[in-house]
Amino acid sequence: MSEVSIIGLDIAKHVFQAHGVDASGHAILRKKITRSKLLPFFSAHPRCLIVLEACGGAHHWARELLKLGHDVRLIAPAYVKPFVKRQKNDVADAEAICEAAQRPSMRFVPVKTEEQQAAAMVFRARDLLVRQRTQIGNALRGHMTEYGWIAPKGLAHLEALRALVSDRSAVPEGVRSVCMVLLDTLATLDRQIALLDKEIVRRSREDAVARRLMTIPGIGPITATAITALAPPSETFAKGRDFAAWVGLTPRQHSTGGKQKLGSISKMGERTLRRLLIIGSSAVVLQASKRGAAKGSWLEQMLARKPRMLVTVALANKTARIVWALLTKDEVYKAPVAATA
Repeated sequence: MSEVSIIGLDIAKHVFQAHGVDASGHAILRKKITRSKLLPFFSAHPRCLIVLEACGGAHHWARELLKLGHDVRLIAPAYVKPFVKRQKNDVADAEAICEAAQRPSMRFVPVKTEEQQAAAMVFRARDLLVRQRTQIGNALRGHMTEYGWIAPKGLAHLEALRALVSDRSAVPEGVRSVCMVLLDTLATLDRQIALLDKEIVRRSREDAVARRLMTIPGIGPITATAITALAPPSETFAKGRDFAAWVGLTPRQHSTGGKQKLGSISKMGERTLRRLLIIGSSAVVLQASKRGAAKGSWLEQMLARKPRMLVTVALANKTARIVWALLTKDEVYKAPVAATA
């Protein structure tokens, strides 16, 4: 009997499905495994390549299987979907994972350590709290609109709303009590976000890579720490353009017949890093628009002939390529010398 060469493992909460093939690609293993029996099964199984989808819990199981001596790889779900035959079920998913892993040009997701995932949790938690703060602020403005008070956008104007709600003669008591609960929740969220911001700043100061990244214009402690936590190793990419494409800052292509047609950015990849890079670039472009960019610089030339939002995204793309270069060469950012007339 042929030995299993590759196993596609479809993970879930309680029941896992394994699909194994030999070196020639013929299926020789189809097995349903419960959660409690997964590690004992693979500890007794001969060492082989195990492939999982990069979904929730995948990095944990990848680390556990690596401890058992297996070669483990993760594939993005988008690259597995085209190999699913007809109906979607656990058996078909495991087979599709195994089939995708056999493609010579397949791209794999690096397995994250526990420390990397812990660092990434800081940003996920902060984003969640910021979204909740925005939702509550919008709800408050919407509620007060029903009573004739139109609040300007922005959290800075909520203090005026608090003063209005505190006035017992301005709004009914039933409305006042509910709005005070929402305002108190906003204050709590502000304190929690501030604590996470301090944690992010602390990590950025202790990390040598983050300190080097912060030398790039438009990258502060939050973006620098996010890159170190969320981005794969720089050697994963052959060049800076590949890293920018992974972040999702390259134009979407609709090219055929030798004619290139480029549209807006693809927005595929790591959306947290993409958003942070664009926010940082918008700050740089805003300052350049107000105070003027360096004479003869790339930014000055772009602002002279392109819309500001387009320049912002282009600068984010350029920043992503600079980030890759700094990570690859272990250097700090050196501002280019502006061309002289």
